[in-house]
Amino acid sequence: MNSKLALLGGPATITQSFKHYNPIGEEEVQAAKAVIESGVLSQFIGAWHPDFLGGPKVKEFEALCAQHFGVKHAITVNSWTSGLIAAVGAIGIQPGDEVIVPPWTMCASATAILHWNAIPVFADIDPQTYCISPASIEANITPYTKAIMAVDIFGQSADMEAIMAIAKRHGLKVISDTAQAPGALYKGQYAGTLADVGGFSLNYHKHIHTGEGGILVTNDDEIAQRLQLIRNHAEAVVQGMGVTDLTNMVGYNFRLGEIECAMGISQLKKLGHFVDGRQHMAQRFNQALSNLPGLTTPYVMPDSTHAYYVYPMQLDTARLGVKRETLIKALQAEGVTGLGGGYQNVHLLPMFQKKIAYGSKGFPWTSDICQREVSYAKGICPVAEQFHDESYMGFAMCLHDLSDTDMDLIAQAFHKVWNNLSQLEHV
Repeated sequence: MNSKLALLGGPATITQSFKHYNPIGEEEVQAAKAVIESGVLSQFIGAWHPDFLGGPKVKEFEALCAQHFGVKHAITVNSWTSGLIAAVGAIGIQPGDEVIVPPWTMCASATAILHWNAIPVFADIDPQTYCISPASIEANITPYTKAIMAVDIFGQSADMEAIMAIAKRHGLKVISDTAQAPGALYKGQYAGTLADVGGFSLNYHKHIHTGEGGILVTNDDEIAQRLQLIRNHAEAVVQGMGVTDLTNMVGYNFRLGEIECAMGISQLKKLGHFVDGRQHMAQRFNQALSNLPGLTTPYVMPDSTHAYYVYPMQLDTARLGVKRETLIKALQAEGVTGLGGGYQNVHLLPMFQKKIAYGSKGFPWTSDICQREVSYAKGICPVAEQFHDESYMGFAMCLHDLSDTDMDLIAQAFHKVWNNLSQLEHV
């Protein structure tokens, strides 16, 4: 079929708006209402006290999360950024220590490391999964490396078997940033649960939605206690609790409220349904798009599943003869929303390019605690950089609640653009 593309004045394939993703139902409304009517919106006390660990809904939600994900401990926090800060502190990172992290992630993965005056070191990503590359981790280990932060980007676990083997050989701790992949499986275990400490985001566009929030998970009793302390004014609690190791016992108010936890209880029950829905959408897209030349649909590791926060694709622009940005504009003109080209390369943000974080004089990089010159120059992560600059295109599954009809329309828009690439050669 040959028809004029909407970008060039033809009729658009999709003329209606898609339903916005909103997993909040009557169960969550009633759960929140019951908490409001109880008058107990939070029950945390920042001192060693029976309420140091929070109120009834906090404790119930944490117990249910621990049971669901198959871990000894689940600790709620008021955001996943708070969770990452707590995780880095809880594993005992010292000023000047190096923590290896991928560049393809939300910036909080790296700034949580800087928060403790440690040094982020960026390792490249795997070209199939977009998660941190075990080979690049190995290449970036120095005598100052103390931990690895693996990010389960887009909804799929990093290769944790390989990463944990590297960590064991070098005596490193591992944090799993599974913000985008709750409910995904890696060799029969939930993503986020194979590291020393991991966890999930509860932000409004994530799989479990309480507005804001996060869940930390660990099987380590000591790490769990330190996470609870950092969450709730550690410095005021350690004496009463009898804690003598004061390393990183600088606490915060990272506490999640009773309303959010009550909603989270209802949302957790639906997680399997939410993930199944995303997987159904992805499978339908795979079937519809896999025969398009110059486009590669998502790769899923063997014995693993994908939760599809994002549906990631790769473009062979040389074969297509059209720039990525032009393709995206053409698809958007056909009515496809939620498309994006590239993904943030954190090492290229101004903070890392200029090495300005705390104050204006380059701390911690210019201080005595930084034990070597760490490069953030373009070129250190060539796979991530090439994807960002040229060949990656993602569809934000997290934004929409798509019907089969919607997905078929999106597929039709892709096919229309691909069937008329010649119209875009000089755009």
